Amino acid sequence: MKTPWRYAAVTMVAAVLVTFLFCFTSAWGQWRANQRSHQLSVLPDSSTLRLCRDFTNQTRFRQILKPLMVTRVVDTPQHRAVGNYINEFLTNLGFKTEWDAFQDTTPFGPRNFRNLIATYDEKAPRRLVLACHYDSIILPGQAMVAATDSAVPCAMMMDIAQTIVPYMYKRVAQDVGLQLIFFDGEEAFKQWTATDSLYGSRHLAKKWESKWYPTTAGSNFELSKEIDRIDVMMLLDLLGAKNPRISNAVGLGANQLFSQLADVETNLRGLGCANKVNKVFYSGLSFNTVEDDHIPFLRRGTPILHLITVPFPDVWHTPADNEKALHWPTIDHLTSVVRVFVAKYLGIAPA
Repeated sequence: MKTPWRYAAVTMVAAVLVTFLFCFTSAWGQWRANQRSHQLSVLPDSSTLRLCRDFTNQTRFRQILKPLMVTRVVDTPQHRAVGNYINEFLTNLGFKTEWDAFQDTTPFGPRNFRNLIATYDEKAPRRLVLACHYDSIILPGQAMVAATDSAVPCAMMMDIAQTIVPYMYKRVAQDVGLQLIFFDGEEAFKQWTATDSLYGSRHLAKKWESKWYPTTAGSNFELSKEIDRIDVMMLLDLLGAKNPRISNAVGLGANQLFSQLADVETNLRGLGCANKVNKVFYSGLSFNTVEDDHIPFLRRGTPILHLITVPFPDVWHTPADNEKALHWPTIDHLTSVVRVFVAKYLGIAPA
């Protein structure tokens, strides 16, 4: 089980240390982000309203979510079935999918893991990445569907993909593809440690750091690391319960982009499309530290948008993390904010 220090407001001394340790990583990530100088599109109010109001369909979302709401312990039949369901869903939308399959040693012996990577427009040199984990923690003798951790985040990504994909062909940012990553083995099998956690993200980040792909810059031929194709990684976790609070943590290297999320939320409220829930996004920097699947990528310079609520939901890592813990107005709101952000990033303005 994950240890309590997975999130904590650090003391003054610890805060200084965290700032120092992350400073280099943040500078590295921001340097990469600044290289690209990506400008988000300004959408007309009519397009924003359509993305928020018209594209929100709770019946559709529930249908997407239902197959995910089962126990998903790594390397079990139900876990594999959920992975196959996500794969088929995204393949039918036109994504190119691939499995990053590997075996790793756990406290309970060798286990088979499968990260699922789904990419829309493989040829695009850059990628906006949305990510979540699709495994669930082991609670001996108890059923654990892990609704917020992370069935709902996965369903949010799938719902956004379904509504955005029909407009990808005419996006402004033709050099940016959309990539969804479903990490396996985020949860610890026994106790959260550097080796018993983040199995999938640790494996994929290391793999992509050493994988090269050919690209062209003008008339020049170049080789780039696969991991450097990521503009920014938006990691969704522990979402779906009532009254979440999402802040930008120090050192993640994507401060300006996070402020855009807060601006999107404010804009939606002004349009009357997000008034059923309290404010969620806070753009001020926080010193709350959370170990999650973004860490292996952050250490390699990937800018991160970490969409996780701190403090964690009360149902975290308990059997009560089920459908009864979900607050549908909050889910609709979060999905709308992320969908509009993705549309602005890619330059999609539905008429």
